[in-house]
Amino acid sequence: MASGKENGGLDNHAFDVSTTTQPFCDQPRGKADKVCRSSCVAENDRNKPTYCVTDVPPWYLCVFLAIQHYLTAFGGIISIPLLLSEGLCLQHDTLTQSHLINTIFFVSGLCTLLQVTFGVRLPILQGGTFTLVIPAMAMLSLPEWKCPTWTQNASLVNTSSPHFIEVWQTRMRALQGSIMVASVLQILVGFSGLIGFLMRFIGPLTIAPTVSLIGLSLYDSAGAKAGSHWGISALTTGLIILFSQYLRLIPVPLPAYNKTKKLHTSKFLVFQIIPILLGVAVSWLVCYLLTLYDVLPSDPAQYGHVGRTDVKGNVLNEASWFIFPYPGQWGLPTVSLAGVLGIIAGIVCSMAESVGDYYACASLSGAPPPPKHAISRGIGVEGLGSLLAGAFGTGNGTTSFSENVAALGITKVGSRTVILLSGIFMMLMGILGKIGAIFATIPTPVIGGMFLIMFGVVTAAGISNLQFTDMNSSRNIFIFGFSMFSGLVIPNWIMKNPDFLDTGVKEVDQVLRILLTTHVFVGGLLGFFLDNTIPGTKEERGLLQWDKVHHEDYSTSVGTEDVYDLPFGITTCLSSQSWVRYIPFCPWRGRRSQYNSEDQNTSRSQGNEHSTGATDEIAL
Repeated sequence: MASGKENGGLDNHAFDVSTTTQPFCDQPRGKADKVCRSSCVAENDRNKPTYCVTDVPPWYLCVFLAIQHYLTAFGGIISIPLLLSEGLCLQHDTLTQSHLINTIFFVSGLCTLLQVTFGVRLPILQGGTFTLVIPAMAMLSLPEWKCPTWTQNASLVNTSSPHFIEVWQTRMRALQGSIMVASVLQILVGFSGLIGFLMRFIGPLTIAPTVSLIGLSLYDSAGAKAGSHWGISALTTGLIILFSQYLRLIPVPLPAYNKTKKLHTSKFLVFQIIPILLGVAVSWLVCYLLTLYDVLPSDPAQYGHVGRTDVKGNVLNEASWFIFPYPGQWGLPTVSLAGVLGIIAGIVCSMAESVGDYYACASLSGAPPPPKHAISRGIGVEGLGSLLAGAFGTGNGTTSFSENVAALGITKVGSRTVILLSGIFMMLMGILGKIGAIFATIPTPVIGGMFLIMFGVVTAAGISNLQFTDMNSSRNIFIFGFSMFSGLVIPNWIMKNPDFLDTGVKEVDQVLRILLTTHVFVGGLLGFFLDNTIPGTKEERGLLQWDKVHHEDYSTSVGTEDVYDLPFGITTCLSSQSWVRYIPFCPWRGRRSQYNSEDQNTSRSQGNEHSTGATDEIAL
């Protein structure tokens, strides 16, 4: 999921190396050195990607892996429109929900192409982000944006009436404008190179409460959907757990074809690749059978009725075969100052998480650590992606998908050609209207069961950032505990006492209400402030380990930083221009030579220190 950013397997690599070399360290020194060196080489060969970032696998493998990446991102991307549909008064308009699903898939594919081609140039998929869902829902919960009572009753909603269309499109346009204006900040921070300066102040104790509160703050929505039929929700949750945890390493024989073996069976880790999709599909089938035999009640007033598959069955027939999303399809966006500030809070969190994803993706795809110009360009292109997402009307922005970064470590295929093809597939799926309609007909309790897993994993992914800090430190325990608890208490109290914020200026009240009811803003701001003001060493704060994880394990990387050069010969054309050195997001040969010479000097000095230490050890 977009929302819980992970390191994508760096820790696993470190663990494997240590456990492989450790048993030989008690042998005599000469023999032990030879064995350790050979084992390290073997370990490096094992960790080395089968296809590095610049490699191009066979076309049939590209197609399979591209579809796999699409399915891996499926759960996170489809959840966002389904969550926003409540705040947009669309819970009873499944056809429009399907249109939103098509739009977010199309934009995610488009932004993926931009990121891989002109952005950071790593094989990293782009998609919606939960960091913007929370401030969006806070904005839509303002008194002037609350859905009318009649939209909560399915029998009173006429989805084709101009009045109902204006109700939800007004809210969508306000959300669009806020996202577009807020994305300008991300564009400026990225292309100006300011992201490198900001990252000095953002560490694990800022990221941990911010990301964790994304999952925790969505408990009410997940509970409402799961509670629509606890039996079906429990079945969905149980199946996803079974597939993703217990059966993930069990290979499944599937038909395959190649020139030598012709048609044959080959084993794939299907349960590891698409556990969410499999769990949803099986539960969906069960709901269909229960509907077919009238086990689930047909009376809308009875408990469990929403579990029937015929509740939204007409959507598939009404949906068009082809839909072409375009900017402004819901009308001219409007801007809300309060909404802009709330979305900015989510974008800042998204930027910090994406930088971590770039380093993890580079390591797993066999690329050298991303230089500053590539990181700046990546964040800037993500800002452009959020601008496009706002213009197209997804109700969300875009960010790097951690799940797909982790998939690189599983498949050992780090080719950016695969991700480019995956982006094309996502755009095609966004154009096919029937595809979005199929996803929109998923029964509500099945969605609730999926949310229980996904939001729980997001919460845990945020807490996992604490592994870099010293959690025996009372300072760190205080910062994390206070930030987390305040991030839950303050927004909850403000929502229950909306009249408390009354400054006499409506605009100020709106800004304060959105910011103080956005859990990630309250928790993240407190974590950021306390971590940067309460005295503590870098080691205690986790900054040293944080940087180490970002820069280590590049022994299997390919050649030079040429992989981050701009395509179509743009870098070659610009290298002759002296003014390029002043552009933070442009690669420049002179800057690269300077960095290489500095690295060589550093390596030479480290080598001298190492040799001196070895001599002292032998003498001792």
